Amino acid sequence: MKNSSGVWMTATAAVLAVCSSMPTLAAAQPPAPAFPRAADGHPDFSGIWQVMNTANFDIQDHPAQKGVPAGQGVVEGNEIPYTPAGLAKKIENFKNRATEDPETKCYLPGVPRITYMPFPFQILQTPGQVTILYEYVHAIRYIYTNGTPHPRGPIEWWMGDSRGRWDGDALVVDTVHFNAETWFDRAGNHHSEALHVVERFSFIDRDHLRYEATIEDPGVFTRPWKMSMVIYRHTEPGFQLLEYECYTFDDSR
Repeated sequence: MKNSSGVWMTATAAVLAVCSSMPTLAAAQPPAPAFPRAADGHPDFSGIWQVMNTANFDIQDHPAQKGVPAGQGVVEGNEIPYTPAGLAKKIENFKNRATEDPETKCYLPGVPRITYMPFPFQILQTPGQVTILYEYVHAIRYIYTNGTPHPRGPIEWWMGDSRGRWDGDALVVDTVHFNAETWFDRAGNHHSEALHVVERFSFIDRDHLRYEATIEDPGVFTRPWKMSMVIYRHTEPGFQLLEYECYTFDDSR
C-alpha cells in the first residue's frame, strides 16, 4: 500500500496511520461532571444520603460493648475540650445513659446528631432553601439560604434555627437557638442552650459528601472543636425513605 507521497507502507503501518488521524473516543466525549449542579450554578445536594459510622453511639473512639459496635471517633484529635463541670456532667450522663439518653425518650436528636443517626435522610434543594427530610421520627429541617437572619432570641428549639450560605462550592449552615435537652451521642456527650453549630457540606464526588461540624458552647467547652465524616449517597434503584416510629417502651408480651 502506498501513502499520499507514493511511499509503500506495510498493512500494520497503514492501520496505525489511519488510527492516529482519528480522534480518540475519550477525546470525543466530554468528561462526566464531578458532581451535579443546580440551575443557579450551586452544587445540587438533592438525593438520599446516609452516614455509615458509629458516631451515634459515641463520637469518640470506643471499644465494643453490649449493644454497641466498636468504632473510630469522628472528633478531630479525638478530644472534646470540656470544662471541669462539663466533664463531670458527661461522666454522670454516661453512667445513666441507658435511661437518660434523650434518644431513649424519642426526643428529636438535635444538630448535628440527626445527621449521623443510623437512618437515611433526603435533601431537597430549591433556590433560597434546603430542606432535609429524615427517616428518623419524620423529622424535617429547613435551612434558609435566602439571606434572612436568625430570629431574635432567646429561643429553645430541639433542632435549633438554621441559616445557610454558599462558600464557593460548600454549603455552610449556621444553627443557634437550641435547648439543652439533646446529646451528641449515647455516651453522654452534651451541650447547653448556648450551643452554636456551624456545618459544612461539600462534595467529594457525586456520591460522597464531606461533612464537618464545628461546635462552640463556652459554658461547656473551653474552645471550639470539630467533628467530620463522609456521607454516602444511596444509589440503589427505587430506594426511598420508609416509616420509622419511635417508642419509649417495649410493649411486647
